[in-house]
Order: sequence, then structure tokens, then C-alpha cells
Amino acid sequence: MNQAQNPIIVWLRQDLRLTDNPALYHAAHTGAPLLIIYILDDDSAVPWQAGAASRCWLHHSLAALSDSLQGQLLFARGKADDILPRLARETKAQAIYWNRCYEPWRIQRDKAIKQRMQEDDVAVKSHNASLLWEPWQAVKPDGSPYKVFTPFYRKGCLERCGEPEAPLPAPAHIMFHRHGALQSAQNKIDSLALLPRIKWDVKIMAGWTPGEKGARDALDLFVRDGLRGYKQDRNRPDLPHVSRLSPFLHRGDISPRTVWHEIRRATVAAKLENDGDHFCSELGWREFSYNLLYHFPSLPSLPLQEKFSAFPWQDDPAMLEQWQKGMTGYPIVDAGMRELWETGYMHNRVRMIVASFLVKDLLIDWQHGARWFWDCLVDADLANNSASWQWVAGCGADAAPYFRIFNPVTQGQKFDPCGTYIRRWVPELAALPDKYIHAPWETTHNSVYPDPIIDHKKARDKALSLFSGLKKS
Repeated sequence: MNQAQNPIIVWLRQDLRLTDNPALYHAAHTGAPLLIIYILDDDSAVPWQAGAASRCWLHHSLAALSDSLQGQLLFARGKADDILPRLARETKAQAIYWNRCYEPWRIQRDKAIKQRMQEDDVAVKSHNASLLWEPWQAVKPDGSPYKVFTPFYRKGCLERCGEPEAPLPAPAHIMFHRHGALQSAQNKIDSLALLPRIKWDVKIMAGWTPGEKGARDALDLFVRDGLRGYKQDRNRPDLPHVSRLSPFLHRGDISPRTVWHEIRRATVAAKLENDGDHFCSELGWREFSYNLLYHFPSLPSLPLQEKFSAFPWQDDPAMLEQWQKGMTGYPIVDAGMRELWETGYMHNRVRMIVASFLVKDLLIDWQHGARWFWDCLVDADLANNSASWQWVAGCGADAAPYFRIFNPVTQGQKFDPCGTYIRRWVPELAALPDKYIHAPWETTHNSVYPDPIIDHKKARDKALSLFSGLKKS
């Protein structure tokens, strides 16, 4: 086999699509036969293996991609730094192409794989497919990272880096390398064992269509029905002004460049620049989270503000369980936690409310909340999850100040004024009039719904005392 016929291995990770997939696009354009592989590398990911809900999404996303690739997607389980060199030797691969990932464990592993491949005279080509701007590009003039969002987005991203690149088309033609393992009876997506044995996932996935087509349909739906009014109503869980694109973006069913440029096009066409600009700034928050994770690899486990290391978090498993089950006695909190359990998703405003309640009312360490979200969210993303929980707790970058403690009653009244969202997810309160839907303890509601597990005013006073007592850093 001459060099021109030697295959190129395309290693897919968080880029499970054909459109705007730089590694796949550039590999296909060489004209070489491609061996396209997905490796479930739980060993290297410890302790950040994908959570249960995210694994369900991954299963269906991979199934959709395999169909798009005419069944020519190779599945493997194990350590990528063992599997890829072995596969390269077996196939006499001339190169391996992949799109970069930014989790600390992936960066460390990928560097080791790249070195090993180069020692074996296998070329390595990596590309950016999951961010609008690289973390090492969107930095201050002196090269240091931003810790405040607005200058990061306005100066580091928009001014320094400019408009994101246009998305690439899907490859016009892919020549597949006919590796024997592709025809093996063992090359089945079920071999990855991503789905649970007890089929609780069926209910969660009923509301989603993972994969590239599902992502495109979700984007089109948002542009048509949700973009107009986004800036004003994005905080209303009772209204359809959210894109629900986060799980598609995490798994790479769609690229952020595709979303960015489609939103830009739509906002100009419909003269919705304010809504479109605000949505793009939310994509900027996603970039900010990845920027923090890249420059501060301890983000998932340690507070960015060191003074929080000694904070006296409360160890209360019973309270934690009531929060997890949506039985706190505060309707907006419980609605959010039940939505999470039932759908693998939660509206972003409600995420902030439930997180504030756990951290600042119950004084339970933010990492307990981050871990629960990690297991329950279909869009569980290490950068976004870690940065967001630290933001709410007040210990992260550009964090909410310690004295910002959401009142779960007034938050519900403001963002779910008629109780529509609450009635959907807390049906035992459905018959209550609007006057009492956010504070059912003020009436005799005759239901199994619990009384509040904590008095918010007293909890707020205690939290303020403890947070204000932290040493100034």
C-alpha cells in the first residue's frame, strides 16, 4: 500500500456531525480513505466520566451519526492512548485527525497521544470545532486570561479575535477505509453500554431528538418561534424563548459557528438585532466558561477565590436529598428539580434559583450540586457546569456577590407570574389560585406538598453573616 492509499484515522469526540467538522472535512479533502472512530474512554476521564443522562444522549447522537456515515463508524471502548497507536500500526495510517477538546484530562491525554504518534511517524492534525475562539487567543494584551465576562467577550473575543469563522460544509465525498472491525458483529453501538439497564431513559429522551438533524431542527424552531423577544423573556420558564441547544452543542451535534452565523443572519433579516446580540452574548458565556477551565484546570474541584476554601459548608444529607427530589416546599425550586429529573434539562433562570437555594439557603457545598447536575443533565458540560456553580456560589470568576441571595418566592412571582411552569412540574399545586402558587403555606392547600424545609429569611441572614465573614482576598 503506497502512502497515498494509506488511510487517515479521524477520531471523533465532541463533534458528532458532518457539517462544520474541520477534522473530517480536511481529512476527506486529502482524497485518502478514512477510518472514522469513536472511543469511549472512561478510564482516562476519571472522575469526570459522562453522567447517566449525558450517556443516554451520547448513545442516540452516535446512532444518528453512524447512520449518516452509512454505518462506517467504528466504536471502541478503552484507553484512547492504547487504541489509537495500535489502530494506526494495524492500518499503516499516514495520519490522525481530530478536533480539539479542552477538559484538563483530555488535554493531557491528547498531548501524550500526539507525541506517541509522531514517534511512530504518524502525522497529527488537530482543529477547533467546538468553540468560537481558542482560549489562548481570547486573552488580555499581556497574555493573561480574563476573569470578568464583559471585557473577555467585548475585548478578548470580539475586538481581539473578530467575527467567528464561517462554518464549513459537510464533505462532498468520503472514501471509507474498509477495516475488518467495521464488519465485525461486535462493532455495535450497544457495545459501549451507554444506556441504563432499567429503561428510565425512555421518558427523558422522549422530548429530544439527538443528532445533527435534531440539532438543526431545534435551531430552526428557535429562530422561528423563540428569537423574537429573547432578550426580554429568556428568563421566563413559562415561555418558549430559549433555544434548548445546549445538549446539541455539548455533544457537537451542531457547531457554535453554525449557530452564531445563523442567528446573525436571522436577526438581520428580521431586524431583531437586540435579541440576536443578546443570544450571541450567551454563546460568549459558554466561551468564557471554557476559557476559565483552560486557564484554571482546577475549576471543577477548587474555588477560584481561595478564601472560600475554608468556608464552613453544612453537611446535611437529608436536606440535600430533599433538594434533589424537588421536595423543599418552595414551588419554583421544586419545579426546577423535577423538570431536571423528568427531562434531563432545566431552564437557565431556574438553574440559578435552585443553585442559590442549595448554596445560600441550605449552605451545602456547591460541588454537591454540580455533581447532581453532572449526573442528571443531558447537557452536562464540565466547563459550563463548574463555572456556573462557582458563579452562583460567589467563589468563581466574575461571580455573583455573596449578598445576592435569590428569594425563591419573589423569583417565582417575577419569572413565573401565573404559576404556569410550577403547575406543570408540581401538579399537586395545580388547583391553587395564582395568589398562593408561590407560597402555598399561606393557605390551607390540603395536598401532599411539603412545608418549606427552611425559613428563607433566617437562612439568608445566616448566609450573609457567614459569607461576609470571609477574609478579604
